[in-house]
Amino acid sequence: MPTKTIRSKADLAINGAPPAFDEPLHVGRPNIGDRAAFLQRVNQILDNQWLTNNGPMVQEFEQRIADYLGVKHCVAMCNGTIALEIAIRAVGLEGEVIVPSWTFVATAHALYWQGITPVFADIDPATHNLDPAAVHRMITPRTSGIIGVHVWGRAAPIDELQAIADEHGLKLMFDAAHAFGSTYKGQTIGRFGACEVLSFHATKSFTTFEGGAVVTNNDQLAEKMRLMRNFGFHGYDNVVHPGTNGKMIEVCAAMGLTNLDDHADVIAINIRNHAAYTNALSGIPGISVLVYDSTERNSHHYVVVEVDSSCSVTRNQIVAALQAENVLARKYFWPGAHGMKPYSDIFPHAKLLLKNTEFVADQVVILPSGVAVTVDDIATIGAIIKQTVEC
Repeated sequence: MPTKTIRSKADLAINGAPPAFDEPLHVGRPNIGDRAAFLQRVNQILDNQWLTNNGPMVQEFEQRIADYLGVKHCVAMCNGTIALEIAIRAVGLEGEVIVPSWTFVATAHALYWQGITPVFADIDPATHNLDPAAVHRMITPRTSGIIGVHVWGRAAPIDELQAIADEHGLKLMFDAAHAFGSTYKGQTIGRFGACEVLSFHATKSFTTFEGGAVVTNNDQLAEKMRLMRNFGFHGYDNVVHPGTNGKMIEVCAAMGLTNLDDHADVIAINIRNHAAYTNALSGIPGISVLVYDSTERNSHHYVVVEVDSSCSVTRNQIVAALQAENVLARKYFWPGAHGMKPYSDIFPHAKLLLKNTEFVADQVVILPSGVAVTVDDIATIGAIIKQTVEC
């Protein structure tokens, strides 16, 4: 049963009426591990007086991430976007690269920022991931590669995309920002394509405050990216490759090591919360909760609700009702990268080729989860949505 008094739509319009939650419930509130363990690591950093430039914490972090994912190399970076940019340059993408529009805009920006044209392919509305048939249709003589995105941590169609890449001589890499610890056919994501890019942003299930990494089994690619993230230096006073400053700092690695120790507990809470949402929202007409494959691992970090045309209210009305009650739900990825600048100017008619993307973008709402959200909170959120739909 809900723990708060839920008000009608009419009540929501009354100025000064108190919301259901005294403090906002956010999507993406950070999951923070053992504070004492983190502060102990910070003290080690201060004692070492080694704050950045591939310090011992970063080296330990890279090794533990590589071991956790079962890959040869983890190249830690200051954030996921820089990791994408460096990986794109190291892989050698150029010209046009096929990506989904249904992704965080950084996937497209990382290409455009480097003079590469992102070409948006449509998605499968059932999976929210790239539709291989749509990818085929977007290939031109200028296409150099494909970036698949594991949306919500559910694996992109890896085998099909690899087959397309092999058939057309294209390079394939993956944006795995959502997919830390996820699996594909029982294999941990991180080993597919030329490389996979991770995000450890504060909003992710696993965070290093801010950070990212590229993981790969390719020795030469890993070495190139290590050079590129540190201005191309190979030892002192010896620059052997063009580069930038993409290094992860020690305190971020300390947070990552701490949160890695507690990551299994975070996943358990996310699984509990996802089940609680599924129960709370069951039977509400036009409302469904995205299902995770029980045969694969997933962080269950994203509680994805779809509001279809049979619902008596729109997705936007549900979001507005939740936000009025201090539940800061989100229209994730809306309106799709193709609807944002500069891409809406460059490709003004892209939506004609992205009908599934447009359809999904108008249905999806993401609800708060993570360690800060309780089962009682979820019951209240479910009651708000139920009342909004049934009023």
